[in-house]
Amino acid sequence: MWSWLFNAVYFLALLVWSPLILWQRWVHGKKRGGWPDRLWGAQLPAEESNPDAPLLWLHAVSVGEVTLLTTLVPALRERFPDFRFAISSTTDTGLALARERFPTAIVFRFPLDFSWAMKKVIRRLRPAAFVLTELEIWPNLLRLLQARQVPVLVVNGRLSEKSFARYRWLRWIMSPIFRQLSLVLVQTDDYRERFMALGVPKKRCRVTGSIKFDSARSDRDNPTTMGLRAWAGITDLDVVWLAGSTSAPEEEYVLQVFQRLRSACPRLKLVLVPRHRERFEEVAQLCLASGLNVVRRSQADSAVVPAWEILLVDTIGELSAWWGVAQIGFVGGSMGSRGGQSMIEPAGYGVAVCFGPNTANFRDVVALLLTSTASEVVKDSSELETFVRRCYADEDYRAVLGRNAQEITKSQTGATVRTIEAMAPYLSSSVRTLHSK
Repeated sequence: MWSWLFNAVYFLALLVWSPLILWQRWVHGKKRGGWPDRLWGAQLPAEESNPDAPLLWLHAVSVGEVTLLTTLVPALRERFPDFRFAISSTTDTGLALARERFPTAIVFRFPLDFSWAMKKVIRRLRPAAFVLTELEIWPNLLRLLQARQVPVLVVNGRLSEKSFARYRWLRWIMSPIFRQLSLVLVQTDDYRERFMALGVPKKRCRVTGSIKFDSARSDRDNPTTMGLRAWAGITDLDVVWLAGSTSAPEEEYVLQVFQRLRSACPRLKLVLVPRHRERFEEVAQLCLASGLNVVRRSQADSAVVPAWEILLVDTIGELSAWWGVAQIGFVGGSMGSRGGQSMIEPAGYGVAVCFGPNTANFRDVVALLLTSTASEVVKDSSELETFVRRCYADEDYRAVLGRNAQEITKSQTGATVRTIEAMAPYLSSSVRTLHSK
């Protein structure tokens, strides 16, 4: 009965949202592909080299979660060499990055939570365990996995105040679902308290820290970053300001500030990396309207890059390496209502980093950075200009911010090891259960 109730809710939601989806596609060119896979379940490979080996299914919603798995999956392969891996993602960009990063895994589009679509995927994969990256609760999927005695593990778990409030409002429905989670490994004590308040038993909920600290690189001389630096023609005399994971209207603020600083900061260059692929063209037009020399990463000749003042990185999956070319950083999604984007990657490279006031999604990381004089909050474009101007003029100041940020990231490492140790009993047990069937 519950499955069909949820199916009905999803169907009604799809009817309500379909006009908006069509409008976004028409007005903004925002395409959502793969609807047959979303509605009916993905067409997975018919044959594999070792189909009887146990399979671990990991779900990563989008690019950020897929990037996190690039740290976790190799460690899991080393600990459990007999496992096969399947990785699902919801978004087109997440799916593309997963296929690039995990060429030997089964990679497929995560379907909508209709019972028939989830049954098809589960029947094909026969997973020994299912792993949710950070959190995305789908009732039909969890009920079907529970019926097959497949453990559901949450890794790098986080639960924002907004999501927590929404789940609590629906507690009579959601608490039984949260109780189905076999193990919840969270980033902070606050997240642990929220999961337990929603019904996860205390013994199943542990604090392991954030895997993102383990994935943060500190070596600016890594081959990928060095290749990007050489491609872009960046020299030791240049001071690079990178604005990453930006959303509207942050690009306008950044471009206005950059124009005002050009005369006083002649060695300053701007690298701009929007968050969403469907906005690349819109942001490109904003850059061109500035009247400055603009190069697009996707369109420049790989051998000869013309002189530029603004570099628009309109590609997916490169932001992490680009942070390694910057001395000054602004982390986007923080001047609107998105709740911010991760500032761990620039901190790892020792970038003098700032962000807007709306960073609820990364409150714990922000607290660590601010209390250690490792970053600054800028409330508007005027404060952003002041920060960039000071970092450009005062090398000692930006060096202190960067060094402190790097030390913070190093002090928080180890979450990957703790996560795998906590997962190990469940994975071993699930394999025994699978073989006994």
